[in-house]
Amino acid sequence: MLATLWKSLLKRTRDLLGLIRFSHTVFALPFALLSALLAWRETPFRSIDLLGIILCMVFARAAAMAFNRLVDHKIDADNPRTTERHIPSGALSVRIVQVFTVLCSLGFVLSTLLFFPNRLPLYLSGPVLAFLLGYSYAKRFTMFCHYWLSAALMLSPIATWIALRGNIEWPPVLLAAVIFFWVGGFDILYATQDADFDRNRSLFSVPAILGIPRALKLAFYSHLITMACLLLFWNVAGLGWIFLAGVMAVCFLLLYEHWLVRPDDLSRINKAFFNVNALISIGLLVTGAIDIWWFTSAVG
Repeated sequence: MLATLWKSLLKRTRDLLGLIRFSHTVFALPFALLSALLAWRETPFRSIDLLGIILCMVFARAAAMAFNRLVDHKIDADNPRTTERHIPSGALSVRIVQVFTVLCSLGFVLSTLLFFPNRLPLYLSGPVLAFLLGYSYAKRFTMFCHYWLSAALMLSPIATWIALRGNIEWPPVLLAAVIFFWVGGFDILYATQDADFDRNRSLFSVPAILGIPRALKLAFYSHLITMACLLLFWNVAGLGWIFLAGVMAVCFLLLYEHWLVRPDDLSRINKAFFNVNALISIGLLVTGAIDIWWFTSAVG
């Protein structure tokens, strides 16, 4: 009896983690942590703040992803690429995902209490959550839905800075700009897979409206701006040669990503989407952390 219950619980947990693509947390969390590392250069470190950052990021993303699956489950059922997602396939019911979304939303709001006595995270949690969830409807009225997603993710370094320092300064803003153009660009690349389906269903996306060749060009220009923002961030944040080396590596990876995806060959989209972009976000965090530690130790 207990063994059966335990197996059922494990399966449900795996299904929920698969629903929200928990592994994709690597796209935003490293930038929140990098912002925190920069803030902690002048703000005392508290382990409870680190816990708050991780919990807020995980709960906010889980709520947004689960809500997106709820809003799109009928569309997903009609799209050959997404028919095996958890709700269309019957692995998870709508009711379970609704409850999960509410619990994750509450978890996000409650996690902001860890930053007390700073009350700003709590006051801003409602508007932030509304903006994150609102992305799920963007594809119904604007082809720039990709940049709504990137704007949602770019909140991570700014929100982290506000939680730790109670203000907004240029380093987190420039890091947010990096995320905005980076995520917007690679989400356009990812959306090329559904260009025909979106067009037939009167859904909005850059590939569906502009066509795949022009969409790939826009994504490329977006990533060129990403490179410029990265260099500006490196300079304004006062980072050293170690992070600069990471920036150069990221520029190479972005160019490699566009070499992988071509108008006449979209077969390597998934490789470009997850493998390359996960390496970019984690790589920037690692080189940033080493850079801050190295030069802080040198000064000390």
